[in-house]
Amino acid sequence: MEGYPGVGEHGLIGDLQTAALVSKDGTIDWFCAPRFDSPSVFGALLDRSKGGHFQLSPDGIEYTSKQLYLPGTAILITRFHSADGVGEVVDFMPVTGEQVTDRHRLVRLIRMVRGSMPFRFDCRPRFNYGRDPYELEVHPEGDVFRSATLALTLAPFKNTERLIDARDIRRDAEGVRAVYTLHEGDVGGVVLETNCPHAPRAISTDEACELLAETRDFWRRWVGRSRYTGRWREMVERSAMTLKLMTYAPTGALVAAPTAGLPEQVGGPRNWDYRYTWVRDASISVHALLGLGFTDEARKYLFWLEARIRDAANGDVPLQVMYRIDGSPDLAEEVLDHLEGYRGSAPVRVGNGAAGQLQLDIYGEALNSLEFADRHGLIAPHEGWRKAAGLMDWLCEHWDQPEDGIWETRSGRQDFTYGRVMSWVALDRAVRLAQRLGRPGDTTRWTTERNAIYEQVMARGFHTERRAFVQHYRTHILDASLLAMPSVGFISPSDPMWESTLRAMDAELVSDSLVYRYDPTASPDGLAGTEGTFSMCSFWYVQALADSGRLDEARLTFEKMFTYSSSLGLYSEEIAPNGEQIGNFPQAFSHLSLISTAVHLDGLLDSQQ
Repeated sequence: MEGYPGVGEHGLIGDLQTAALVSKDGTIDWFCAPRFDSPSVFGALLDRSKGGHFQLSPDGIEYTSKQLYLPGTAILITRFHSADGVGEVVDFMPVTGEQVTDRHRLVRLIRMVRGSMPFRFDCRPRFNYGRDPYELEVHPEGDVFRSATLALTLAPFKNTERLIDARDIRRDAEGVRAVYTLHEGDVGGVVLETNCPHAPRAISTDEACELLAETRDFWRRWVGRSRYTGRWREMVERSAMTLKLMTYAPTGALVAAPTAGLPEQVGGPRNWDYRYTWVRDASISVHALLGLGFTDEARKYLFWLEARIRDAANGDVPLQVMYRIDGSPDLAEEVLDHLEGYRGSAPVRVGNGAAGQLQLDIYGEALNSLEFADRHGLIAPHEGWRKAAGLMDWLCEHWDQPEDGIWETRSGRQDFTYGRVMSWVALDRAVRLAQRLGRPGDTTRWTTERNAIYEQVMARGFHTERRAFVQHYRTHILDASLLAMPSVGFISPSDPMWESTLRAMDAELVSDSLVYRYDPTASPDGLAGTEGTFSMCSFWYVQALADSGRLDEARLTFEKMFTYSSSLGLYSEEIAPNGEQIGNFPQAFSHLSLISTAVHLDGLLDSQQ
């Protein structure tokens, strides 16, 4: 399909309650309001004609464009170069804070650096994924797009009126559009605001620059708290800021990605909504952020996790796989069949039916994070511990059953090896916590079941002919999730059983440092098509190499992964065979594992010196 930019050809901006994607041609083609998991206002990323967009880019001329972040910030600069001039658009969202609000501002500042250049201004919101109509209200200092559930105010800077002749502005059912020419030194812009309670008010350029300075200072203060000074500081700090951008400040919840429906294979059906918080992601984030010294953020994630544990009912599946960012369990999956999907990748799904799956590994990730946090001084409160102990009692009863697995397959439940390994982790960490803190719990039973899991995995999870641990007990297929086995302490990295497993993965799952999760053609997962390599697994592979003593190879593999990032240092969920970013973007899992790998690898390399 023509007209769709590459997934990786976008920058991310946000205000810690929602976010927007800005493409290299200056178009905002994804923005949901008032929060990450709300319906889209601009959704051209999923349908160029029906999704809605806000374009601010050169008009009718040949140009090249590049993007960069203002150093140490989440302020995005898109630069346009033509034969006659250089212009740039500066996009940012002033930080909203921790109080829930439906008012969010998106500032677009445009300035001409050299020469002159014609620009196109084209704002076409499409509310509720393009399903809701709106009315356009014209006011003296701006316009209001008003739908049944949301209003979007468009207010140009005060001096913009001298850059755009009012007679050249077109307002109709499509939106608001204009073409104007900027000359060297010209500065203009516009502020978009959701649910503004008053009529549009044009701000001065000075006011806009004050907002820019406040936003810059916020991000530089925040990232300045990082204690990481290792070899890959720039990539680590960019990953940390990306994760912060994907954090819902009122609850501390981290969305898996700010997007929905971006395909794991262009043209295929693997198109999921990731604008929710997975227990797994929240747990892994505790390790990554504590490793950088971001204790406050880790504490908030723990509060969110402990709240889900406290809310867990002793039913068939007490802890849900994922939740909305406010903790709500309602994630009913829906198909938006009026949207064509990114480059024709249908169906477009919102909501996520995997929320109700049984994924046993999440208990291991949750308890592993609680134990890790405890070692860093973040001790679980009494009620949190009491509920966690109850989950362990449930796990003792239910670990030995088929489940849906970490990859959320839709082909039926299996006895997944990774789920068993992480069940072992859950009980092992619970025993450690109870003994270290003197907390009540049935540690005798937990220990007995933990040991039973270990014996079962060693007896049934290892395929004797392949000389490797495999995806589940009834297959010979390899699975990259098992790269985590040494890092969680289940097996020694020098154990012959692990060494032969890693060699098998080297030969079958790894391609030029990139790692496939598994082979869906050999192990059907209930969906048509294939997928790219999984960036999180590629970073896990680096750790596995390093822990196995292959440090030089690990470092080279890690450095190679940087060549696959976007120009802004961002990673989606997967990387296609041609090197393109695919899947939802940017992906928390990818950036969490980048941070953890950098910290871990730095430590091992330093110990060699």
